[in-house]
Amino acid sequence: MTDDIHKSPSPKEISDLLQQKFPGKVEITRTEERRVYAKVDRGAVFDVCTYIHDNLTFEHATSIMGNDRVDRMEVIYHLSNYFNGVMIELTAELPAGDLHVGSVAGIWGGANWHERETYELFGITFDGHPKLKRLLTPDTYEFYPFRKSYKLRGQE
Repeated sequence: MTDDIHKSPSPKEISDLLQQKFPGKVEITRTEERRVYAKVDRGAVFDVCTYIHDNLTFEHATSIMGNDRVDRMEVIYHLSNYFNGVMIELTAELPAGDLHVGSVAGIWGGANWHERETYELFGITFDGHPKLKRLLTPDTYEFYPFRKSYKLRGQE
C-alpha cells in the first residue's frame, strides 16, 4: 500500500485504507453511503488524524466532543471531506482514571476551540494543545458540568 493522496475516497476505500495503514489501531464499526464510523486507539489518534487529513483530504474537523459513559469517557471526532461530502466519525475511549488524548489542533486549527470546550465541560485533557484552558467558567472552577457525576445545587 502506498501513501497516495485520495481526493474523494469512498467510504469503502476509507475503511480499507485505514485498516491497512493502522492494523489493530482502527476498527471500522460500520459504513453508510457518505459516512464511516470507526473506533480508534487513543494512542493513535494523532497519527490516524494526520493520515486522514494529509492523505484522504479531510480538511475540516467539524466537531470534537466528549461523551460520559460513567465508567469511561469518549472523545468523538467528526471529520469532513468537502470534495465528496463524506464524514468520518472517530471514537476514542479513555479510561475514567486517565482522561488524556493527543491534541489534533495542530492538524485542524479549528479543533483548538472544540478541544478547549471539551476540556472545560468534561475534564478531558488534550496533550500538546497550545492553550488548554477554560473558555467560559472561571479558572478556579473545580467542576466539569457535562459529567454525569456533576450535580446541580439542590439536587440529591
